[in-house]
Amino acid sequence: MTARVSASDIRASFSSAMSLMYREEVPAYGTLMELVARVNDETLTEQPALKERLQATDNLDRISEERHGAIRVGTAQELATMRRTFAVMGMYPVGYYDLSTAGVPVHSTAFRPLDEEALKHNSFRVFTSLLRLDLIANESLRDEAHAVLAKRQIFTAGALALTEKAEREGGLGREDAARFVAEVLETFRWHDKANVGLSMYHRLHDAHRLVADVVSFKGPHINHLTPRTLDIDKVQALMPDYGIATKAVVEGPPIRNCPILLRQTSFKALEEPVSFQDGKGGWQAGTHTARFGEIEQRGVALTPKGRALYDKLLDDTRKIVRPAADGSNAAAYEAALAEVFKGFPDDWHSIRAEGLGYFSYSLSEKGLKGIPAVSDMDRLIAEGYICFDPIVYEDFLPVSAAGIFQSNLGDCAQQEFVASPNQKRFEADLGAEVLNEFDHYAGIEKASVEACLNALKARPAAE
Repeated sequence: MTARVSASDIRASFSSAMSLMYREEVPAYGTLMELVARVNDETLTEQPALKERLQATDNLDRISEERHGAIRVGTAQELATMRRTFAVMGMYPVGYYDLSTAGVPVHSTAFRPLDEEALKHNSFRVFTSLLRLDLIANESLRDEAHAVLAKRQIFTAGALALTEKAEREGGLGREDAARFVAEVLETFRWHDKANVGLSMYHRLHDAHRLVADVVSFKGPHINHLTPRTLDIDKVQALMPDYGIATKAVVEGPPIRNCPILLRQTSFKALEEPVSFQDGKGGWQAGTHTARFGEIEQRGVALTPKGRALYDKLLDDTRKIVRPAADGSNAAAYEAALAEVFKGFPDDWHSIRAEGLGYFSYSLSEKGLKGIPAVSDMDRLIAEGYICFDPIVYEDFLPVSAAGIFQSNLGDCAQQEFVASPNQKRFEADLGAEVLNEFDHYAGIEKASVEACLNALKARPAAE
């Protein structure tokens, strides 16, 4: 029997191939990677305690390899097939995101690995959005867009056949795994010839830039590939020195001693030459703006209580100053954000004590050797038998995602849609339920607590 390649190894190979392809397609991405590597190295040198904890929790190596991508698909069939394809790589749908609340006509999920070992091996994620033509008011344009999408096939025959083989046989051998990576990569490749004429492209564009991006092309080209940094503000400050035009505002929470959730910034989207159909069998020159570079810094995953506080503080900030897409009020927004977020505790002990974040618990050196006289978790922590580390937030923030999109594509109009979350419809189109991120993080935390307590219970009590 042919030996199977693990899903994590296939995912790592695909992530590497994707990064190489994107570097070739968007040279500024390579420059960005050099900058992020420099900042991460400097941060680890300047903060030895951070490096020590990353090493102790076996999370140091994943930083340099970490990526997330983003794609937009047009039909339920494309979404469902994408789910099956990502499953071969050990990536599963986590979370439901309704971006209509932020003026973007999609709803989304994130495909990613789930368990700790898979994340440490390779934490590649793809934020995947399904276009919602039902939110577009022009009925005839909706019908035309449906017709265009119905004709396209975004997967190669080889990708479909190998996905079916992996499902049927429980995995892929080495040769098939290599072919699978090469075939699936074609789905994400940039195509500079559009599926529509320039006139229709403009009508789609007028309805919403994202509608034009999804409908007009052969496939869901990867529109950004995001490395993880340990100091996003330093990257932001240095980007101009590297010839990179940065967006004005870092999306997400403000600068903190104890990072929470997710902070993101990016370089401006590229205006790229595209050939549009002229209706006579030829081509007409035009341009399209879609692909950009993004950087992220990840903090602790928040509990429902913590997330409610975050959402309230963000909403309160935006009632004071709403960030403009062109960055014209960036300083005022950042000042308001920093002031309002003083309402969120900024030390790990308070975040844990108030039940705002999720933590992973482990025995300290004292806990590995000693025999405590107490069994209460808080006492065990206070007396140094058990230590805790923040669980990294592996998911996304819809307001931040929309902010990145709007600022990068120059969407100053900030189109508005009636908020219309429809998770049941999304899951029906997906062909599966999405995992609830809060339940998942809570499960990780609970398992770590039980492991610590069980290890201590196995020892005789101190006299």
